[in-house]
Amino acid sequence: MKTLDNLRAAMRRDQVWDFMVPRQALELDMSHGTILYLEDISVTFDGFRAINHLNLYIDAGELRCIIGPNGAGKTTMMDIITGKTRPDTGTAWFGQTIDLLRLSEPEIASVGIGRKFQKPTVFEQHAVLENLELAMAADKRVWPTLLARLTPEQRERIDEVLETIGLQDQRDQRAGALSHGQKQWLEIGMLLMQNPYLLLVDEPVAGMTHQEMDRTAELLRSLAGKHSVVVVEHDMDFVRSIADKVTVLHQGSVLAEGSMDEVRNDPRVIEVYLGGGP
Repeated sequence: MKTLDNLRAAMRRDQVWDFMVPRQALELDMSHGTILYLEDISVTFDGFRAINHLNLYIDAGELRCIIGPNGAGKTTMMDIITGKTRPDTGTAWFGQTIDLLRLSEPEIASVGIGRKFQKPTVFEQHAVLENLELAMAADKRVWPTLLARLTPEQRERIDEVLETIGLQDQRDQRAGALSHGQKQWLEIGMLLMQNPYLLLVDEPVAGMTHQEMDRTAELLRSLAGKHSVVVVEHDMDFVRSIADKVTVLHQGSVLAEGSMDEVRNDPRVIEVYLGGGP
């Protein structure tokens, strides 16, 4: 029981741990090719409109980058998708059939939406392999967890994720001893153990070396197609290296959308973001 107490103590209060919630029996319908619909979303905090009639659509298997100046609404947008913040108006659908605004944070996590915060959050006293095992989609009630034994299929899945995140050689290493970049990759791996349909990744390369940034770009590109990936990032060179489509937020709504070259050359984007205008 001491181990379980340690795990509870390690959990961040602002994060829903996907792997602690059994997957909901809700069928995701992506027959129209779109996995996420945000329509006419607005939310106000103490008189400040953080999100202003936002419309955003993410396709199945897409890798989308979201950029914008501080205060543009990027974090609030992710909070709405994951149920942490409830909008004043608008609709949020996951596929054709799942109304996100009717679900709690744990329920949203359980239908296949995983979120990675900027600061990596892993179980530092446990090995990399144990972190992935703990994150595996399974019955996480106390007794099933204590009595669980890995099946050959589960071991194969862990090996597959270790290869994807490039930590095969660190599988038995304590997570707290990993580099900053490796911890980021491990947390992405923990989300992958849940087989999510949609991954929300917040500033994944902040504080990374150039080599780690290149590896992270390779990792995120490898996930596209298998998953839908939304990346919020400030590093424009990194965004250019991974994104086919970029959305620029400003004052809580979409200012521009298109390829990196298209948004970089958009006069509105130059004025409010890239060019340092007022």
